[in-house]
Amino acid sequence: MFNCNVRKQLRDFTLDVSFQVGRGEILVLMGDNGAGKTTVLRMTAGLLTPTSGTIRIGDRILFDNAAHIDVPVENRQTGYVFQNSAVFPHMTVRDNVSFGLRARRLDPETIAARTADWLERLTIDDLADVRAGQLSGGQKQRVALARAMVTEPSLLMLDEPFTALDAKNQAAVREWIRLCVHEHDIPCLLVTHAVGDAEAVGDRLCVLEQGRIVREENFSGTHG
Repeated sequence: MFNCNVRKQLRDFTLDVSFQVGRGEILVLMGDNGAGKTTVLRMTAGLLTPTSGTIRIGDRILFDNAAHIDVPVENRQTGYVFQNSAVFPHMTVRDNVSFGLRARRLDPETIAARTADWLERLTIDDLADVRAGQLSGGQKQRVALARAMVTEPSLLMLDEPFTALDAKNQAAVREWIRLCVHEHDIPCLLVTHAVGDAEAVGDRLCVLEQGRIVREENFSGTHG
């Protein structure tokens, strides 16, 4: 279970949200530009510090201002797929996917096995030796997703993962995301502007306005 109860003073308003995401559940955050959606992701990832509150994954406290706990980004065990995929264009697909494992200094055999597994799962194993800068938008998004999942995160965060994709690739990436989250039984936060994406991927929806959750909806039972 992921628990987020935070406040953050922003330029135009105070973001103040409280919500939970269960294991194997996808919670979609929607709202206008500047409503605070990506800010929530950045605070959860440790890229931005809340003014106050708590962030927890299960029994692990990632942030608690009262207890003076603020776990560094590299120790939060979260996976983050950015809006622009943020692949390293000069690296091969294999090196992109294995980047987080190498940063953690795992043994070479483990790195090779886990990387190969996720390359195959997301059907990009035939692109392993291609430089990421030569990939299409859909291929880059699969590389970014594999790179996030190969580290076995306790939480997956996705910021507008469908915006650069055509309709065919959107449908495929939606399916991969649902499979990854449900098979690995991890909570997932997904930011999108599109109602169709929210309904196709999400289990629940939270709509943000000026940093507040103004509407919640349950999509359970809408997916096959």
